[in-house]
Amino acid sequence: MKRKLALVAVIAALALVVVGGLWKTISVVPQRVSAADMSGEWVMPGKDYANTRYSTLDQITPENVKNLKVAWTMSTGATRGHEGQPLVINDTMYFQSAFPNHVFAVDLSDLRIKWEYTPKQDPFAVSVACCDLVNRGVAYGDGKILMNTLDGHVVALNASDGRVLWNTKNADPEMGQTMTDAPLVVKNRYVIVGVSGGEFGVRGYLTAYDLSNGRRAWRAYSEGPDRDVLIPASFNGPKNAGIRTWRGDEWKVGGGTTWGWYSYDPELNLVYYGTGNPGTWNPSQRPGDNKWSMTIFARNADTGEAKWGYQMTPHDAWDYDGINEMILVDLDINGQKVPALVHFDRNGFGYTLDRRNGKLLVAEKFDPSVNWATGIDMASGRPHVDASKETRAGVNVTNICPAAMGSKDQQPAAWDPKDDYFIVPTNHNCMDYKAFSVKYKSGFPFVGAIVKMYPGPGGNRGAVIAWDPVHGKIVWTDKERFPAWGGVLTTASGVAFYGTMDGWIKAISAKSGQELWKFHMPSGIIANPMTYTHDGKQYIALLSGVGGWAGIGLAAGLTEPTAGLGAVNAAQDLKSYVNLGGDLVVFSL
Repeated sequence: MKRKLALVAVIAALALVVVGGLWKTISVVPQRVSAADMSGEWVMPGKDYANTRYSTLDQITPENVKNLKVAWTMSTGATRGHEGQPLVINDTMYFQSAFPNHVFAVDLSDLRIKWEYTPKQDPFAVSVACCDLVNRGVAYGDGKILMNTLDGHVVALNASDGRVLWNTKNADPEMGQTMTDAPLVVKNRYVIVGVSGGEFGVRGYLTAYDLSNGRRAWRAYSEGPDRDVLIPASFNGPKNAGIRTWRGDEWKVGGGTTWGWYSYDPELNLVYYGTGNPGTWNPSQRPGDNKWSMTIFARNADTGEAKWGYQMTPHDAWDYDGINEMILVDLDINGQKVPALVHFDRNGFGYTLDRRNGKLLVAEKFDPSVNWATGIDMASGRPHVDASKETRAGVNVTNICPAAMGSKDQQPAAWDPKDDYFIVPTNHNCMDYKAFSVKYKSGFPFVGAIVKMYPGPGGNRGAVIAWDPVHGKIVWTDKERFPAWGGVLTTASGVAFYGTMDGWIKAISAKSGQELWKFHMPSGIIANPMTYTHDGKQYIALLSGVGGWAGIGLAAGLTEPTAGLGAVNAAQDLKSYVNLGGDLVVFSL
């Protein structure tokens, strides 16, 4: 018999309401010391250190998934874009809302709110947040819940009662710096966080804080002298490139922010992440490769020193941030196991690299419409750029594919080890792009481009695809009306889940892409589904709350086609399908 409850928490006016009713992939990187995956917990933002978003739970199958019903729901108390996912540790669920960044702990035994924490923030951060007031979730380690605030603080909360244990300032909104990323706890010792603000000339950096007290362990900048970028003599790449590939002191406002996802290989003791676009979208103002923006970095977790770096889009002229997740799997190459890293970049290419040394193994388009480059030189790793699609000051370059939001943005893919596929949520927009000169002023936009986005060939604006990381090929494609701006969950039964901006959570066959079930949520979805067990029963949980860059027009009430850094025109009709919202929805059989 289904429970029907109505629990009200008079905390920030939030209501908890139960609704009722050749190569082969062979293994994944170890995740954490405990057997969380087998116990049905979800202890890290990406499920494990490797960012696979794959669960071994299998109670929900292709045969019975059609019987999924809403088990309970909860309002988040916020109505801007909800990216991210809940965590489940033992019998408690933890999650974070969009700004003002409420954090909740919910007892799964009786669905009561154990505690709630809302940080006091600098309201100025709202005015310098680039692409909606989003957040990608909390992290957990050593009895602490770790959260990032929009105004740039990293806060450690006691997981039992929500008490603030330490609070460290990592970013300054007055300089255009904000934080939207989910932390990653490494070795139960460090909290890894990034920074947002590339559109404000923020010089990007990645920082590790001591989990026990919040003191800074190390900070690695994306540009500048090698001592700032933490590039040692043993680095597998050019030296002093963080200055040499920039004109004058332009590296000081060089962008390369680090607002995406972070991975970790315990055996190699390396942290992996990507850096964003170089400062100013006008490439004519910054000749050179502009390293180390647009780069995949591998860094020693204890020192921050870079082991290797691979720049995907030198001299980025399209805003193809390289911050998307790095998924760590081991591949059997001609009978030899090779530790690999798989990355689906904004620039439209899917990359497979040897994560030990950064050697490029695969680089192919994961959207056939990509036209800014014809391919990637496998020897040098550099793209073969189509000169007619290269932007420059004073020229309106048209029909560039993908648009600045990329063939995929931060919405994370998931690994399906059963079929050796990656299930990838993608965008399918193109753009017109006119660059112009702009002067830097701290805390003010430093963009220098007028962009207009629109649907790509065929009219669809998104798709979910299956990708073969060995041969660099699309296996199947499910087209979507809007960008597939939410992440994917894969499970051992062969069922995958994702959400759509027009409000549907869908279950599909990971093998074929066939739709097996769908349910319309209270708002559009840009978050990432997760799964857990409680009392032996499997649940699927997902946040709804439309927004993000792809939905910024609806979220911020913008109508000018080139507003929202060009994104508004591509989703003018979104308001016809969904409303703003902020809810956690949990499903079970």
